[in-house]
Amino acid sequence: MRLEEEMEELESAEDFMQYFKLDYEPSVVHVNRLHILQRFHDYLQKAADGMPDDEIPKRAIYSRLLQRAYQDFVDSDAQTEKVFKVFAMGEPQSAFVSLSDIKT
Repeated sequence: MRLEEEMEELESAEDFMQYFKLDYEPSVVHVNRLHILQRFHDYLQKAADGMPDDEIPKRAIYSRLLQRAYQDFVDSDAQTEKVFKVFAMGEPQSAFVSLSDIKT
């Protein structure tokens, strides 16, 4: 099977870490699994243009990018990294609507 086909079978962040034979702290992955996978996806998208066709170097790049995504959350946290839009929105916004603006 090709790398992408094999990766389609993976279901969790732990599966990805094990597939690429990366050492990881289960507690870090448990708390940040979706953030790690999203960051990995983001890194893959950025690297897509320069990605080799050959499976061996491609696998090494994928492994390095997953390790980098994991390390982001070892060194930081989800709120600081702002992977998902909800964390990047900042403080809740309020809006004023006057009674004259309300139409019945």
